[in-house]
Amino acid sequence: MKRKLSRSLCVVVVFALFLLMALGSGSSANKETKKIVAAEDTEASDSTKISESTKLHESAKSPETVISSDPVENVPFTIEPSVLVDQDGLKISTTGITDDDFWGTGIKLLIENNTANNITVSCNALIVNNYMISGSLYSNVSADKKSNEVLYLSSDELKAAGISSVGQIDIYFHVTNSDNYDAILDTDCISIQTSQYADMEIKAMDDGKELLNQDGIRIVGKYVDEDSIWGTAVLLFIENKSGQNITISCDNMSINGYMVTPIFYSTVYDGKMAIDEIEIFATDLEENNITSVDEIELVFHVTNADSYHTLFDSEIITFAAQ
Repeated sequence: MKRKLSRSLCVVVVFALFLLMALGSGSSANKETKKIVAAEDTEASDSTKISESTKLHESAKSPETVISSDPVENVPFTIEPSVLVDQDGLKISTTGITDDDFWGTGIKLLIENNTANNITVSCNALIVNNYMISGSLYSNVSADKKSNEVLYLSSDELKAAGISSVGQIDIYFHVTNSDNYDAILDTDCISIQTSQYADMEIKAMDDGKELLNQDGIRIVGKYVDEDSIWGTAVLLFIENKSGQNITISCDNMSINGYMVTPIFYSTVYDGKMAIDEIEIFATDLEENNITSVDEIELVFHVTNADSYHTLFDSEIITFAAQ
């Protein structure tokens, strides 16, 4: 079923989402989090609560990787101007890189609409160094007009994925008719190799408690943040080696024995990884008088991202936070 939102409302929604993401990343530098452990291992101590910076330090286990306790700083990179899409009157070109103190690093795009239709250009997926990353592109271009746009890379998500050198950027553009919302074009993967490609490091940020390992899909619980932007968040590492693009959600979630409504919908392309969060609204916890997240129970629901066909529902998964 098509969602017929007005163009102005879509822009407002997209802007609001990225504003909230940016505000959340700015407040998370030194906050304390809880480790995710097996449900039977619930002996709590103050030493098990670690800050985000300490957690990043402890995740650097491989000899070729050194992550200090200082905030991860992205290494500047450049890209060569090039034509990414040139099809049926639509042309999308890269013109360079820009940096914004608020939004972070972005790819400058020139969109040329030489068709008779008003179009909207967005992204089905944006992948950096094999990690799924949010992309803030939503551009309306009238018929026979051009538009300069910026596709920003979420600095918060790059940091969570341990990406300091952006080496390869994969983009899947989605183009629709702005007037009737019909799909016009979904591009294949378009890869951009940056000046840091030779120094690109792809690593699995999988420190934590493995929650699921089934049919090529692996989910690791990293930590619980009881002071997230919405209320409480469970941070996950997801790796997809299933041979197909997948979407993961969760059902039947309870905290400390009380049912809650999780906000979680993560799409991970085949051969890619993601750092994502299960969000629980603060009101959900307050209504159940939950002041400390100690035990979590849930079921992961996995579908094919293209056909929406259910692949499997996990067994009931129980784990603790301490």
